[in-house]
Amino acid sequence: MTPAADRPHTDDTLPNGLRLVAVHTPAAPLAEIRLVLPWARTAPRLAAAQRLLAACLGTGARTPGGHLRTRRDIADRAADLGAELSTVVTPESLVLSAGVLAEGLPGALGLLADLLLRPVHQEREIALAHARLPAPGARPLGRNLLRTALLTDAFGTHPLLAPPAPDAARPPTAADLYALHRRAVVPAGSVLLITGDADPRRTADTAAQALADWSGGPSGLVLPPFARAEPRPGRTRLTDPEAAQALVLTAGPAARGDAALHLAQLVLGGHASGRLARRVRDRHGLAYAVSATLRENRAGAWLETEAAGAPGTADRIAAEVTGCLHELAADGPTPDEFERARAYALGFTRFALATRAEEATALAGFLAAGLPLHWLDDHRSALTALTPARVAEAAARFLDPRHTALATLDTPPAPPRPEPGPAASAPPQPVPHGHHPHETESPA
Repeated sequence: MTPAADRPHTDDTLPNGLRLVAVHTPAAPLAEIRLVLPWARTAPRLAAAQRLLAACLGTGARTPGGHLRTRRDIADRAADLGAELSTVVTPESLVLSAGVLAEGLPGALGLLADLLLRPVHQEREIALAHARLPAPGARPLGRNLLRTALLTDAFGTHPLLAPPAPDAARPPTAADLYALHRRAVVPAGSVLLITGDADPRRTADTAAQALADWSGGPSGLVLPPFARAEPRPGRTRLTDPEAAQALVLTAGPAARGDAALHLAQLVLGGHASGRLARRVRDRHGLAYAVSATLRENRAGAWLETEAAGAPGTADRIAAEVTGCLHELAADGPTPDEFERARAYALGFTRFALATRAEEATALAGFLAAGLPLHWLDDHRSALTALTPARVAEAAARFLDPRHTALATLDTPPAPPRPEPGPAASAPPQPVPHGHHPHETESPA
């Protein structure tokens, strides 16, 4: 498929602050809509309302004429248009998605405008959503607990790493949701992407007309940067007597969009034949799950490795992971590793855009992150031009364990068993009549 940036497209910022991008997708009977709203948990007092509002969007709205649309009405209207609506929450964004038959695009945009401009939050829908959400004050799972501890030690305190706040004495009310909606479900700072076979200018004009009355923002629900640009090296140890597995996480420095680092990460553990899997899992049998992932958001970027094994093995796993980082940083990838990783990366970039829906999701993500439409195509070109020497330089820069923070979660070490005293330390005792010592008390 022709890269999106090389196809007819429009890129406008509307008077209300909404960035609206329409991209022509030839021979596609469907149109894809992606609206990305900033939704980072930057204010603890809003966290409960944010969770609830995200769950309640789409459960009620009014038409421009004032007619109430219930959850069922909205679902029926979407079905009539050949549309499917969904909502996804990430650490940074609230994404409203719709795939719709091409002729139903104007109607889908009108339905989206109802949800954005004229929401209705009924008490029964709020109660239902609240009952379905997990308790925010619940103890985090071991992996989340360890990752929070690791990143806090590595980068400092940050809203992204704040523990979930327990619900207040009363859960959020409809009034709370309306107030948050007015603040956060706003055009300024948001991105709307539409792909389809129609003329992009006509598509953009239709969307601009449907959302002309939408106003407000920016919301301020955007992640601030970490206090430190690179992680502070160190070791964090957590113990849990009830831990079902040993966990090891590391956080190393990273650079956004660096193609050489991408290949170094893949060689390390970004696919099934990475070094971590071959060494920690296959050779030593210490871990049943190992990976290396590049993570980035507006807070920062880091290279994260993860390994999970049987309880009591965290220190051994950590030693092997550190050794693997050291070897790759010192020697770089082998020619075979380099070629396998590059083939995997190039194949994955194509796979990520295999369907119209996946392309729309990826493009909307790029735009929301401040990247151009052609970012993935430029990244693919950079991967093709790489050399093993350039990847070795990236490995030396980013994978050196001396620059990496490490954290482990495991069961506490067993207390040392007391050494048995000399056999003759206690005088022999007379044996009462009719009694015989237990077998374990007899000398071997």
